[in-house]
Amino acid sequence: MIKVVKITPKANLKESIHNLVEELGGFKRFISTGDVVFVKPNFNTADPFPASSDVEFLKCLTELLYQHGAKLVAIGDSSTVTLNTRKIMEKKGVFELLNSDTPPRMYVFEEGRWVKSAISSPILKSVSIPEIVTKADKIIYVPCLKTHKQAQYTGALKLTVGFVKPIERIRMHLKNLQEKVALINTVIKPDLVIMDARKCFITRGPTEGEIREPNLLLASTGRVAIDCAGVKIIQSFKGNSLSHIKIPTDIPQIKTAIELGIY
Repeated sequence: MIKVVKITPKANLKESIHNLVEELGGFKRFISTGDVVFVKPNFNTADPFPASSDVEFLKCLTELLYQHGAKLVAIGDSSTVTLNTRKIMEKKGVFELLNSDTPPRMYVFEEGRWVKSAISSPILKSVSIPEIVTKADKIIYVPCLKTHKQAQYTGALKLTVGFVKPIERIRMHLKNLQEKVALINTVIKPDLVIMDARKCFITRGPTEGEIREPNLLLASTGRVAIDCAGVKIIQSFKGNSLSHIKIPTDIPQIKTAIELGIY
């Protein structure tokens, strides 16, 4: 299994993120001078963390990426298909990052161009993803830690669904959702995953649920690895909705991802 590191964050969040990534070899392992780095958060809705990403966390990460040589940090997402992504991001206050000393470039996927990528599967032939993602030198996932009413669990693998063109996302959810979650992960490969698990949902999700506070930050180069760790964290709390699952790899999205060679 690919290495997963975890720490308990201190009062200084930026320093905590830095220390976390140091456990994997530091940002220098993942970022080269002049890189365009795309950061994928979770802005599925505007509900408070852990339903969606913490903007302060993104601010700290953006500053660290610039400090370690990134030429441009881009942040983008697409909210759930019934909501307007720009309005969600405005409500979350993410555009306020544009006024910082080290501003990222913000992307609303629906307002840009899409490119189609082929997938060799009888249940999913292709998927359309934002063109901007294909132009990035490095991709960093910043998932939250949550249970999910339809997909059981949502972390790094499920975060990739936010890259999918909305009309295609609707069709994805009609049948074989978890298997399709794994399949779209063959198209996009993040270089680093940093999970903000200071809080998590242990029931329901993804927009609301019973909250617990693991008070952890996790990092890995592996989506399956970090998701397995995330499942175990949720299972450590009494009353969680994943208690019937013996091992994380029994969850279909994780099981299928492993079968596809994703770790």
